[in-house]
Amino acid sequence: MYGSERRRHITETLAASGRVTVAALASGLDVSAETIRRDLSALESEGILERTHGGAVPAIPGGRTERTLAARRAENVDAKAAIGRAALQFLPAPGGTVLLDSGSTTASLVDAMCTGPAEGHGLSLITNSVPLADTLHRAGRDRLHMLGGSARGLTGACVGAETLRALRAIRVDVAFIGANGLDAERGLTTQDPEEAAVKAEMCRAARRVVLLADSSKFGRDFLVSFAGLDTVDVLVTDTRPTGALATALDEQGIEVLLP
Repeated sequence: MYGSERRRHITETLAASGRVTVAALASGLDVSAETIRRDLSALESEGILERTHGGAVPAIPGGRTERTLAARRAENVDAKAAIGRAALQFLPAPGGTVLLDSGSTTASLVDAMCTGPAEGHGLSLITNSVPLADTLHRAGRDRLHMLGGSARGLTGACVGAETLRALRAIRVDVAFIGANGLDAERGLTTQDPEEAAVKAEMCRAARRVVLLADSSKFGRDFLVSFAGLDTVDVLVTDTRPTGALATALDEQGIEVLLP
């Protein structure tokens, strides 16, 4: 099979399954793993896919370049809104404490909290996100706490030593966490090291960790791994994971909730 035929086969397989692995492609096409890696690199340079650990996933707008919160909120809008509504059931009883990570999917949870007349009332809500804090403040949430630190212009997330110190001093009932990538081997990943450090501390500060991630994050692998799958108690997503990720989630006993 010529290289162009192999790459067409890879593209078609990727479109059908949403993810390909080097091992499966090499076996199916009867070529070496190194040949497949070269094909994947060529397709990545054309913007068709993005390489992941051991394989590839379809390319998405913006690729691995970190995007603004507004840009991410405009993607997979319906899926994220459904995830946000479904995650409401994991809010603790009135008097409980909640950590809200910055991000577009956690923003959908905040939107859902601000829509219902009772959702989120009577809770102590803590966040490092300037945009999320603004939304909650405008909705009249009476126990809102903003973590200090330096706000990143790109995402509006507070990061740095002050943020980390504040998180190390608290213990909350539940943390709602977002991630840019969810991988069977590397767990939860994101692009920015400072935001990764804050996310890691949020996970450590919570008695229960609820990950909010739509299916576009499955199999994606970014610069910094901030938590292993063993850190997560619940995954709220829009499509049931398959393959290695599904196996890893099951092995860790992680509850997977679909809207």
